[in-house]
Amino acid sequence: MTETHSLTTAMLARVHKAILAADGWLPFDQFMALALYEPGLGYYANQHPKFGRMPQSGSDFVTAPELSPLFGATLAQQVAEALSATGTDEVWEFGAGSGALAYQLLSELQRLGCKLKRYNIMDLSSTLKARQQAKLAEFGSQVQWLSQWPEAMQGVVVGNEVLDAMPVKLLHRIQGVWHERGVVVAHETPDGLAWEDRPTALRPPLEPVGEHDYLTEIQAQGEAFVASLAERLLASEKGGAAFFLDYGFPESEFFHPERHMGTVMCHQAHKADANPLAAVGLKDITAHVNFTGIALAGQDAGLNVLGYTSQARFLLNLGLAERMAASALLERAQAMKLISEHEMGELFKVVGFATHAHWQAQGFAAGDRSHRL
Repeated sequence: MTETHSLTTAMLARVHKAILAADGWLPFDQFMALALYEPGLGYYANQHPKFGRMPQSGSDFVTAPELSPLFGATLAQQVAEALSATGTDEVWEFGAGSGALAYQLLSELQRLGCKLKRYNIMDLSSTLKARQQAKLAEFGSQVQWLSQWPEAMQGVVVGNEVLDAMPVKLLHRIQGVWHERGVVVAHETPDGLAWEDRPTALRPPLEPVGEHDYLTEIQAQGEAFVASLAERLLASEKGGAAFFLDYGFPESEFFHPERHMGTVMCHQAHKADANPLAAVGLKDITAHVNFTGIALAGQDAGLNVLGYTSQARFLLNLGLAERMAASALLERAQAMKLISEHEMGELFKVVGFATHAHWQAQGFAAGDRSHRL
Protein backbone atom coordinates (compact mmCIF):
# COMPACT_ATOMS: atom_id res chain seq x y z
CA MET A 1 0.00 0.00 0.00
CA THR A 2 1.45 3.36 -1.02
CA GLU A 3 1.80 6.21 1.47
CA THR A 4 -0.78 8.24 -0.51
CA HIS A 5 -3.30 5.37 -0.55
CA SER A 6 -2.76 4.81 3.17
CA LEU A 7 -3.36 8.50 3.91
CA THR A 8 -6.53 8.59 1.79
CA THR A 9 -7.90 5.45 3.45
CA ALA A 10 -7.26 6.81 6.95
CA MET A 11 -8.67 10.25 6.05
CA LEU A 12 -11.86 8.78 4.61
CA ALA A 13 -12.28 6.55 7.66
CA ARG A 14 -12.03 9.65 9.85
CA VAL A 15 -14.61 11.51 7.74
CA HIS A 16 -16.99 8.54 7.78
CA LYS A 17 -16.66 8.37 11.57
CA ALA A 18 -17.46 12.10 11.85
CA ILE A 19 -20.52 11.69 9.62
CA LEU A 20 -21.75 8.81 11.77
CA ALA A 21 -21.23 10.89 14.93
CA ALA A 22 -23.26 13.72 13.31
CA ASP A 23 -26.26 11.41 12.75
CA GLY A 24 -25.38 10.75 9.14
CA TRP A 25 -25.06 14.34 7.88
CA LEU A 26 -21.94 16.50 8.32
CA PRO A 27 -22.19 20.25 7.53
CA PHE A 28 -19.66 21.26 4.90
CA ASP A 29 -17.71 23.59 7.21
CA GLN A 30 -17.02 20.68 9.55
CA PHE A 31 -16.04 18.46 6.62
CA MET A 32 -13.70 21.18 5.29
CA ALA A 33 -12.08 21.56 8.73
CA LEU A 34 -11.39 17.81 8.84
CA ALA A 35 -10.13 17.66 5.26
CA LEU A 36 -7.67 20.51 5.85
CA TYR A 37 -6.67 20.35 9.50
CA GLU A 38 -7.27 16.88 11.00
CA PRO A 39 -3.97 16.11 12.84
CA GLY A 40 -1.67 13.96 10.73
CA LEU A 41 -4.26 13.45 7.99
CA GLY A 42 -5.71 16.77 6.82
CA TYR A 43 -4.17 18.58 3.87
CA TYR A 44 -2.30 21.13 5.98
CA ALA A 45 -1.43 18.60 8.68
CA ASN A 46 0.13 15.78 6.64
CA GLN A 47 3.63 15.34 5.22
CA HIS A 48 2.89 16.03 1.55
CA PRO A 49 4.43 19.14 -0.09
CA LYS A 50 2.10 22.10 -0.62
CA PHE A 51 3.83 25.16 -2.02
CA GLY A 52 6.11 25.60 -5.01
CA ARG A 53 6.39 27.01 -8.50
CA MET A 54 6.14 23.70 -10.37
CA PRO A 55 4.16 20.45 -9.88
CA GLN A 56 7.39 18.46 -10.39
CA SER A 57 8.40 19.48 -6.87
CA GLY A 58 5.27 17.79 -5.53
CA SER A 59 3.60 21.13 -4.87
CA ASP A 60 -0.07 21.87 -5.52
CA PHE A 61 -0.11 25.63 -5.99
CA VAL A 62 2.10 28.71 -5.91
CA THR A 63 1.55 31.69 -3.61
CA ALA A 64 2.90 35.19 -4.14
CA PRO A 65 6.03 34.80 -1.91
CA GLU A 66 7.06 31.66 -3.84
CA LEU A 67 6.43 33.46 -7.10
CA SER A 68 8.71 36.40 -6.37
CA PRO A 69 10.82 37.62 -3.44
CA LEU A 70 9.80 41.15 -4.45
CA PHE A 71 6.36 40.43 -2.96
CA GLY A 72 7.59 40.22 0.63
CA ALA A 73 10.20 42.95 0.16
CA THR A 74 7.48 45.32 -1.07
CA LEU A 75 4.98 44.31 1.62
CA ALA A 76 7.70 45.03 4.20
CA GLN A 77 7.38 48.72 3.34
CA GLN A 78 3.80 48.67 4.61
CA VAL A 79 4.72 46.60 7.66
CA ALA A 80 7.52 49.02 8.55
CA GLU A 81 5.21 52.01 8.20
CA ALA A 82 2.55 50.31 10.35
CA LEU A 83 5.08 49.42 13.06
CA SER A 84 6.11 53.07 13.19
CA ALA A 85 2.53 54.42 13.12
CA THR A 86 1.42 52.14 15.97
CA GLY A 87 4.64 52.38 17.99
CA THR A 88 4.94 48.59 18.13
CA ASP A 89 7.81 46.15 17.59
CA GLU A 90 6.32 42.74 16.79
CA VAL A 91 5.03 41.09 13.62
CA TRP A 92 2.47 38.28 13.63
CA GLU A 93 2.03 36.03 10.61
CA PHE A 94 -0.88 33.61 10.39
CA GLY A 95 -0.50 30.60 8.12
CA ALA A 96 3.16 31.12 7.22
CA GLY A 97 3.25 28.32 4.64
CA SER A 98 6.80 27.49 3.55
CA GLY A 99 8.24 30.41 5.51
CA ALA A 100 9.06 32.31 2.31
CA LEU A 101 7.07 35.42 3.23
CA ALA A 102 8.52 35.51 6.74
CA TYR A 103 12.02 35.28 5.28
CA GLN A 104 11.36 38.12 2.84
CA LEU A 105 9.76 40.35 5.47
CA LEU A 106 12.47 39.74 8.07
CA SER A 107 15.26 40.35 5.55
CA GLU A 108 13.78 43.61 4.28
CA LEU A 109 12.78 44.91 7.73
CA GLN A 110 16.36 44.24 8.83
CA ARG A 111 17.68 46.13 5.81
CA LEU A 112 15.34 49.03 6.59
CA GLY A 113 16.72 49.21 10.13
CA CYS A 114 13.46 48.31 11.89
CA LYS A 115 13.94 47.48 15.57
CA LEU A 116 11.89 44.30 15.54
CA LYS A 117 11.62 42.56 18.88
CA ARG A 118 9.93 39.41 17.66
CA TYR A 119 8.39 37.73 14.61
CA ASN A 120 5.55 35.48 15.77
CA ILE A 121 4.16 32.68 13.61
CA MET A 122 0.79 31.08 14.21
CA ASP A 123 0.37 27.91 12.14
CA LEU A 124 -1.73 24.81 12.75
CA SER A 125 0.59 22.55 10.75
CA SER A 126 3.48 20.85 12.57
CA THR A 127 4.99 19.71 9.25
CA LEU A 128 4.96 23.24 7.86
CA LYS A 129 6.41 24.49 11.14
CA ALA A 130 9.46 22.26 10.62
CA ARG A 131 9.89 23.63 7.10
CA GLN A 132 9.57 27.20 8.39
CA GLN A 133 12.13 26.60 11.15
CA ALA A 134 14.67 25.38 8.62
CA LYS A 135 14.00 28.34 6.32
CA LEU A 136 14.25 30.92 9.12
CA ALA A 137 17.10 29.42 11.15
CA GLU A 138 19.41 32.39 10.51
CA PHE A 139 17.06 34.71 12.44
CA GLY A 140 17.42 32.62 15.60
CA SER A 141 15.25 33.37 18.61
CA GLN A 142 13.79 36.49 16.96
CA VAL A 143 11.27 34.10 15.36
CA GLN A 144 8.82 32.30 17.66
CA TRP A 145 6.07 29.78 16.97
CA LEU A 146 2.85 29.77 18.95
CA SER A 147 0.12 27.15 19.00
CA GLN A 148 -2.39 29.30 20.90
CA TRP A 149 -3.45 32.93 20.77
CA PRO A 150 -2.26 35.12 23.65
CA GLU A 151 -4.94 37.06 25.52
CA ALA A 152 -3.43 40.31 24.28
CA MET A 153 -1.13 41.04 21.35
CA GLN A 154 0.54 44.13 19.95
CA GLY A 155 2.16 44.69 16.58
CA VAL A 156 1.45 44.23 12.89
CA VAL A 157 -0.47 41.18 11.68
CA VAL A 158 0.03 39.74 8.20
CA GLY A 159 -2.06 37.04 6.54
CA ASN A 160 -1.43 36.03 2.93
CA GLU A 161 -3.97 33.51 1.60
CA VAL A 162 -5.19 32.68 5.10
CA LEU A 163 -8.84 33.69 5.01
CA ASP A 164 -9.61 31.57 1.93
CA ALA A 165 -8.60 28.40 3.82
CA MET A 166 -11.01 28.96 6.70
CA PRO A 167 -13.99 26.56 6.64
CA VAL A 168 -17.21 27.92 5.14
CA LYS A 169 -20.84 26.88 5.24
CA LEU A 170 -22.48 26.06 1.91
CA LEU A 171 -25.97 27.37 1.25
CA HIS A 172 -28.02 26.17 -1.72
CA ARG A 173 -31.18 27.90 -2.89
CA ILE A 174 -33.36 25.31 -4.61
CA GLN A 175 -36.62 26.49 -6.19
CA GLY A 176 -36.62 29.50 -3.89
CA VAL A 177 -35.96 27.56 -0.67
CA TRP A 178 -32.60 27.84 1.13
CA HIS A 179 -30.81 24.63 2.16
CA GLU A 180 -27.53 23.96 3.92
CA ARG A 181 -25.27 21.55 2.07
CA GLY A 182 -23.66 18.72 3.99
CA VAL A 183 -21.76 15.50 3.35
CA VAL A 184 -23.17 11.98 3.73
CA VAL A 185 -21.86 8.45 3.27
CA ALA A 186 -22.63 7.02 -0.18
CA HIS A 187 -21.08 3.59 -0.74
CA GLU A 188 -21.82 3.69 -4.48
CA THR A 189 -19.37 6.60 -5.08
CA PRO A 190 -15.58 6.08 -5.50
CA ASP A 191 -14.71 7.82 -2.21
CA GLY A 192 -17.90 6.83 -0.40
CA LEU A 193 -19.13 10.43 -0.02
CA ALA A 194 -21.94 12.50 -1.50
CA TRP A 195 -23.76 15.81 -1.05
CA GLU A 196 -27.07 16.20 0.73
CA ASP A 197 -28.98 19.47 1.10
CA ARG A 198 -31.29 20.12 4.06
CA PRO A 199 -33.66 23.08 4.58
CA THR A 200 -32.15 25.76 6.83
CA ALA A 201 -32.93 29.07 8.48
CA LEU A 202 -29.46 30.33 7.51
CA ARG A 203 -29.28 33.02 4.84
CA PRO A 204 -26.50 34.82 2.96
CA PRO A 205 -26.14 38.47 4.00
CA LEU A 206 -27.36 39.53 0.56
CA GLU A 207 -30.15 37.70 -1.30
CA PRO A 208 -28.92 36.98 -4.84
CA VAL A 209 -31.17 38.60 -7.44
CA GLY A 210 -33.32 36.21 -9.46
CA GLU A 211 -35.27 33.04 -8.85
CA HIS A 212 -32.71 30.56 -10.21
CA ASP A 213 -31.04 27.91 -8.04
CA TYR A 214 -27.99 29.39 -6.36
CA LEU A 215 -25.05 27.87 -4.46
CA THR A 216 -22.93 30.14 -2.26
CA GLU A 217 -20.94 30.34 0.97
CA ILE A 218 -21.16 32.17 4.26
CA GLN A 219 -17.93 32.72 6.17
CA ALA A 220 -18.69 32.77 9.87
CA GLN A 221 -15.30 31.33 10.83
CA GLY A 222 -13.32 33.91 8.88
CA GLU A 223 -15.37 36.73 10.38
CA ALA A 224 -15.02 35.26 13.89
CA PHE A 225 -11.24 35.05 13.34
CA VAL A 226 -11.07 38.79 12.55
CA ALA A 227 -13.26 39.60 15.57
CA SER A 228 -10.99 37.53 17.85
CA LEU A 229 -7.92 39.24 16.41
CA ALA A 230 -9.49 42.64 17.10
CA GLU A 231 -10.26 41.65 20.69
CA ARG A 232 -6.64 40.70 21.34
CA LEU A 233 -5.13 43.75 19.66
CA LEU A 234 -7.46 46.04 21.57
CA ALA A 235 -6.61 44.26 24.83
CA SER A 236 -2.97 45.35 24.55
CA GLU A 237 -1.72 48.78 25.55
CA LYS A 238 -0.28 49.61 22.12
CA GLY A 239 -2.64 47.71 19.80
CA GLY A 240 -1.51 47.49 16.20
CA ALA A 241 -2.56 46.91 12.61
CA ALA A 242 -3.43 44.00 10.32
CA PHE A 243 -3.21 43.35 6.57
CA PHE A 244 -4.88 40.45 4.77
CA LEU A 245 -4.18 39.58 1.14
CA ASP A 246 -6.42 37.06 -0.58
CA TYR A 247 -8.64 36.38 -3.56
CA GLY A 248 -12.23 37.53 -3.28
CA PHE A 249 -14.79 40.24 -3.85
CA PRO A 250 -16.92 42.84 -2.08
CA GLU A 251 -20.40 41.61 -1.13
CA SER A 252 -22.18 42.97 -4.21
CA GLU A 253 -19.84 40.99 -6.49
CA PHE A 254 -19.61 37.94 -4.23
CA PHE A 255 -23.38 37.36 -4.40
CA HIS A 256 -23.71 38.39 -8.04
CA PRO A 257 -26.61 36.62 -9.81
CA GLU A 258 -24.21 34.95 -12.25
CA ARG A 259 -22.00 33.48 -9.50
CA HIS A 260 -24.56 30.72 -8.92
CA MET A 261 -22.12 27.82 -8.59
CA GLY A 262 -20.32 29.23 -5.53
CA THR A 263 -16.57 29.75 -5.22
CA VAL A 264 -15.31 26.59 -3.49
CA MET A 265 -12.29 25.26 -5.39
CA CYS A 266 -9.65 22.56 -4.89
CA HIS A 267 -5.99 22.64 -5.92
CA GLN A 268 -3.73 19.66 -6.57
CA ALA A 269 -0.57 19.46 -8.70
CA HIS A 270 -1.22 23.00 -9.96
CA LYS A 271 -4.61 22.01 -11.35
CA ALA A 272 -7.97 23.26 -10.07
CA ASP A 273 -11.20 21.33 -9.69
CA ALA A 274 -14.52 21.88 -7.93
CA ASN A 275 -14.98 18.53 -6.15
CA PRO A 276 -13.85 18.58 -2.49
CA LEU A 277 -15.30 15.09 -1.92
CA ALA A 278 -12.54 13.43 -3.99
CA ALA A 279 -8.91 12.87 -2.88
CA VAL A 280 -9.77 14.13 0.60
CA GLY A 281 -6.64 15.19 2.47
CA LEU A 282 -4.56 15.27 -0.70
CA LYS A 283 -5.67 18.61 -2.09
CA ASP A 284 -6.34 22.12 -0.89
CA ILE A 285 -9.92 23.33 -0.47
CA THR A 286 -10.56 27.07 -0.63
CA ALA A 287 -13.34 29.62 -1.02
CA HIS A 288 -13.12 33.20 -2.20
CA VAL A 289 -13.34 35.84 0.52
CA ASN A 290 -16.34 38.11 1.02
CA PHE A 291 -14.31 41.19 1.93
CA THR A 292 -17.38 43.15 2.98
CA GLY A 293 -18.09 40.59 5.69
CA ILE A 294 -14.45 40.63 6.82
CA ALA A 295 -14.33 44.44 6.93
CA LEU A 296 -17.58 44.64 8.90
CA ALA A 297 -16.38 41.98 11.35
CA GLY A 298 -13.27 44.03 12.08
CA GLN A 299 -15.18 47.30 12.28
CA ASP A 300 -17.90 45.86 14.54
CA ALA A 301 -15.16 44.56 16.86
CA GLY A 302 -13.63 48.03 17.22
CA LEU A 303 -11.00 48.22 14.48
CA ASN A 304 -10.63 51.02 11.95
CA VAL A 305 -10.57 49.99 8.27
CA LEU A 306 -7.39 51.49 6.80
CA GLY A 307 -8.31 50.63 3.25
CA TYR A 308 -9.30 48.05 0.67
CA THR A 309 -7.87 47.73 -2.82
CA SER A 310 -6.52 45.31 -5.41
CA GLN A 311 -3.20 43.59 -4.83
CA ALA A 312 -1.81 45.31 -7.92
CA ARG A 313 -2.65 48.80 -6.68
CA PHE A 314 -1.45 47.98 -3.16
CA LEU A 315 1.97 46.75 -4.33
CA LEU A 316 2.41 49.55 -6.86
CA ASN A 317 1.63 52.10 -4.14
CA LEU A 318 4.43 50.52 -2.11
CA GLY A 319 7.02 50.80 -4.89
CA LEU A 320 6.96 47.43 -6.65
CA ALA A 321 7.43 49.01 -10.09
CA GLU A 322 10.69 50.64 -8.96
CA ARG A 323 11.92 47.32 -7.54
CA MET A 324 11.04 45.56 -10.79
CA ALA A 325 12.90 48.15 -12.83
CA ALA A 326 16.05 47.41 -10.83
CA SER A 327 15.67 43.62 -11.21
CA ALA A 328 16.84 41.10 -13.79
CA LEU A 329 14.48 40.24 -16.67
CA LEU A 330 13.41 36.84 -15.28
CA GLU A 331 12.68 38.30 -11.84
CA ARG A 332 10.74 41.10 -13.47
CA ALA A 333 8.64 38.61 -15.44
CA GLN A 334 7.78 36.64 -12.32
CA ALA A 335 6.90 39.78 -10.35
CA MET A 336 4.68 40.91 -13.21
CA LYS A 337 2.27 38.08 -12.31
CA LEU A 338 1.71 39.77 -8.92
CA ILE A 339 0.14 42.80 -10.60
CA SER A 340 -1.14 41.52 -13.94
CA GLU A 341 -4.92 41.82 -14.23
CA HIS A 342 -5.10 38.29 -15.67
CA GLU A 343 -2.96 36.76 -12.92
CA MET A 344 -3.02 37.90 -9.25
CA GLY A 345 -3.30 41.64 -9.71
CA GLU A 346 -7.07 42.10 -9.80
CA LEU A 347 -8.52 38.89 -8.34
CA PHE A 348 -6.43 39.30 -5.17
CA LYS A 349 -7.43 42.10 -2.82
CA VAL A 350 -5.96 43.65 0.32
CA VAL A 351 -7.81 44.91 3.39
CA GLY A 352 -6.11 46.77 6.23
CA PHE A 353 -7.17 47.38 9.84
CA ALA A 354 -5.76 49.38 12.76
CA THR A 355 -6.59 49.96 16.40
CA HIS A 356 -5.27 53.50 16.24
CA ALA A 357 -6.91 56.53 14.73
CA HIS A 358 -6.87 56.25 10.96
CA TRP A 359 -3.64 57.13 9.19
CA GLN A 360 -3.00 57.16 5.46
CA ALA A 361 -1.41 53.77 4.93
CA GLN A 362 0.88 53.91 1.90
CA GLY A 363 -0.56 50.75 0.35
CA PHE A 364 -3.98 52.43 0.04
CA ALA A 365 -2.74 55.92 -0.90
CA ALA A 366 -4.18 55.62 -4.44
CA GLY A 367 -7.01 53.44 -5.68
CA ASP A 368 -8.66 52.78 -2.32
CA ARG A 369 -11.96 50.93 -2.88
CA SER A 370 -13.31 51.04 0.67
CA HIS A 371 -16.45 52.73 -0.65
CA ARG A 372 -17.26 49.57 -2.61
CA LEU A 373 -17.30 47.30 0.42
